[in-house]
Amino acid sequence: MCRPGFRTFESAFRSARHSAPFRPTKQAPFRAYRQVRFGDKSPQHGRTAFASNLFRRWAARPTFYRDVGLISLGTGGAYVYNLEEVPISGRRRFNIISPRIEAQIGAATVGEVQQQYQGQMLPEWDQRVRSVKKVLERLIPFAEQAGLHDVEWEIHVIDSPEQNAFVAPGGKVFVFTGILPLCQDENGIAAVLGHEIAHVVAHHTAEKLSQAPFVLLGVLALMTFDLSFQLSSAVLNLFLSMPAGRKQEAEADQIGLMIMAEACFRPEAAMEFWHRMETAGGSGPPELLSTHPSHHNREEKIREWLPKAHEQAELSECHATSLYAQQFNNFRGR
Repeated sequence: MCRPGFRTFESAFRSARHSAPFRPTKQAPFRAYRQVRFGDKSPQHGRTAFASNLFRRWAARPTFYRDVGLISLGTGGAYVYNLEEVPISGRRRFNIISPRIEAQIGAATVGEVQQQYQGQMLPEWDQRVRSVKKVLERLIPFAEQAGLHDVEWEIHVIDSPEQNAFVAPGGKVFVFTGILPLCQDENGIAAVLGHEIAHVVAHHTAEKLSQAPFVLLGVLALMTFDLSFQLSSAVLNLFLSMPAGRKQEAEADQIGLMIMAEACFRPEAAMEFWHRMETAGGSGPPELLSTHPSHHNREEKIREWLPKAHEQAELSECHATSLYAQQFNNFRGR
């Protein structure tokens, strides 16, 4: 029923149809999008089911266990053959990416960063650039002693409030001006640059790329249990990628601490820097859900490494010079 004074939709439609002829207008063409009902199988679901059925058919073959044995033997042999030792930390890891390929990937990254921050790169004569470059030049010889040769180091300081710094493979270091107040002095800058140089020394980018085939195999294996690609990737990222990222970040802290100690920078400055980062950064995500260790944990690990860092400083060539300068300053003070 309808209320008095209101026409039904059918009567209104009839009157509108007989009142004026239809004339096409110059409007945008109407597109009828296909409606997808709840429960319909998406292409992604079809691909997942196909992969699952393919794996089941392979598992049903009488040669399945022989195939698995041969694949496992070949994979294990290739893994052992490509194991190498990370300089300074001594960790054994799998790597199949050469430094040349890693540098090519870094060159592409540099182009993207320069395009993104076009107009924000500080000139060479800027005092902030000169300060950062001065510290980098003191650290580079000790990175070369760790086995890093034929690297064309470049420093780029970006005028941006971001409290960040990163390095691209091939020795291209980017520092944002927002992190410089937290560094406070050359020792703090050395803590940041030492960490970034350590990523290049350890070839962490190549290590991450070498892990990609194993992550892909894990995703395909999880997809056989009717998990979507996104869910499989999220599970592997939680249990593989994130712990690996935290391990590399902690290793870069350790290597960077040793490098800055050998260059006669004050090792305690690294611990103090992460304490200031924790105070200024506020609360972040839980460490389990992050690719980086928490600032507090980094500070505590550096505290554990300080005795070793002081040993490295005493063995350094610049230790005697810096000790003489310190005694001379104390004498002048008295």
